[in-house]
Amino acid sequence: MKKDKTIYYISTSLVCAVMLFSIINFTFINGYPFPEGAFQHLHLPVYFKVELTVAKTLGLIALLIPNIPFLIKQFAYFGFAITLISATIAHASVGDSFFPFIIDPMLFLIALIFSYIYFHKIHRLKY
Repeated sequence: MKKDKTIYYISTSLVCAVMLFSIINFTFINGYPFPEGAFQHLHLPVYFKVELTVAKTLGLIALLIPNIPFLIKQFAYFGFAITLISATIAHASVGDSFFPFIIDPMLFLIALIFSYIYFHKIHRLKY
């Protein structure tokens, strides 16, 4: 049980740190790592930045607050998975290099999957 919790907390912390970094990067440091801004570089509309930032913030809240209902946490996991898969596709479609722009979202998707699996293991054992 302790091993399961350790894996859950490490993988969830990693995913949450990445999402927090992307919120800060897209909102406050728009010129990193692309001088024109990430959304313009990926040919995404400007309004999508607001939607994605709000969705990531709500997802972080859902994963980090313990008493959030189970179904809402499920939606957060699903939303983060879509975000990471979409980031991989977006970077590949504009011809960004494999490392770090394409491999990073895939690695964080693996961390998200571990978090999801161990979230279920921990909660299944409680009931």
